[in-house]
Amino acid sequence: MGHEVVGTAWQVLHWGPILALSVIFTISAVAVKCCAMWWPPFDTIGGALNLLLFLTLVTLTLYNYFMAMFRGPGFVPIGWKPVRLYLKNPQHTKFLQFCDFCKGYKSPRSHHCRKCDRCVMKMDHHCPWINTCCGHFNHANFCYFLYFAPIGCIHALFIMLPSIYRAVHFQFYFYNRRDEPLVYLGVTGFVMAMFSIGLAIGVIIAVGMLFYIQIRSVLKNETGIESWIIDKALDRDRTENEGDFIYPYHLGWRENLRQVFTWSGKPRSDGLTWDVAEGCHQFTLTEEQLMQKAEKRERTVLYHITEAYSGRLFPCSKGLKVACWVPCTDEPRIVLKPGDRVLVTRWKKRWLYGTKRLTAEEKQVKQRVRGWFPRRCAKELMDDNENMQGDFDEKKDA
Repeated sequence: MGHEVVGTAWQVLHWGPILALSVIFTISAVAVKCCAMWWPPFDTIGGALNLLLFLTLVTLTLYNYFMAMFRGPGFVPIGWKPVRLYLKNPQHTKFLQFCDFCKGYKSPRSHHCRKCDRCVMKMDHHCPWINTCCGHFNHANFCYFLYFAPIGCIHALFIMLPSIYRAVHFQFYFYNRRDEPLVYLGVTGFVMAMFSIGLAIGVIIAVGMLFYIQIRSVLKNETGIESWIIDKALDRDRTENEGDFIYPYHLGWRENLRQVFTWSGKPRSDGLTWDVAEGCHQFTLTEEQLMQKAEKRERTVLYHITEAYSGRLFPCSKGLKVACWVPCTDEPRIVLKPGDRVLVTRWKKRWLYGTKRLTAEEKQVKQRVRGWFPRRCAKELMDDNENMQGDFDEKKDA
């Protein structure tokens, strides 16, 4: 039970990896060409070491990129139950959430990714650049990739910028510095070099910021999703019996690093059970999640759809303000028609987020349909609490 390797060569055939690899190869190719003219590797030891260092950074970047992609985050087995792992106590299932899509329980720290269509171990986020989730088993490789990519781009800038300078002043170096290497780029080469410099600067800023975010998460041993859960736990009104919330996976920054970065390349946990802080247990966080889910059900409001919505990202037919102020998220939109009913859990000024009530025929095809839709398409219903509670009871029994 545990980690499944699902990465395949077909995973590269997606706009994210294609774009990411195109950027890497463009910067690398231009930098190598400039390096061959600016500091020829076959003429001096320094030139050879410079090119070797740059190619090493490129290799490390690509190695960790493909490892993060093909190793994958690790997925909870389909139909998983905690019976064998937790002292064969079937009562432990009451502390876990059930996934309708995977037909099994979600292990601690796992979340269902609608794009991977699986429950992901220690899911941080779904990354389009590697076309899979950043999670438990590939977190270290993903962080290494985010580290080596900006370092390699910084080195590329130190190669390309002097090369551009010498190419612009080619005549000066040709007539006055014949003992130094000459750099000739031509129009196409010059344009490509300038374009690559812009790409390198963009990578340094964007990927560097992402590396900072990821390494900060590793130092605290919490994912982006868990940070959100922690914020809600600290804001939630707690009973006297509950006591203060303690995040169970923060073991001190040194030990947190050791949980992810190991000499073997494999993280310490198996992705199903975890080392926890003193005073906590395997279900400390999952119990908090269940309590937050219960509060979410209590504040859910039923809406009746009065106007059709096609599910478009920018629905201009619903008004300019609705089309311009769409939710800033990659969460889906749902197609609705008059007469549909939606259980709404999140509200914005012009948009609502909820789960559609499915008919008997729709339930045979889909387990759940949820997403955003314009507020103007719906009207709140105040007299259907019993039926709404029945939906929750049905979901809980599942």
